[in-house]
Amino acid sequence: MGHYAKVENTIVTEVIVAKYDYIRSREDSEKWIKTSYNTHGGVHYADGNGYEIDGSKPEIRKNFAGVGYTYDSERDAFIPPQPYPSWTLNEETCL
Repeated sequence: MGHYAKVENTIVTEVIVAKYDYIRSREDSEKWIKTSYNTHGGVHYADGNGYEIDGSKPEIRKNFAGVGYTYDSERDAFIPPQPYPSWTLNEETCL
């Protein structure tokens, strides 16, 4: 089982937990992109709470996807919505 984000026109519209075979069997399988609950700011955390870094596993797409996030295929990253116009994107963490 894993987490998958449905991306339509670069925007995440849904996030689900599913088996890989289920995602691949769907007609719209190309819209679903794997995301990791334990990834935040380009770091993979062992505990999922952002306290214990797990260096044995790679981060997946910079951040765990959420509805309304943008998927940037050039960076291969999920980017949260900009909360304020004055905030700028950190290119390293995609936050």
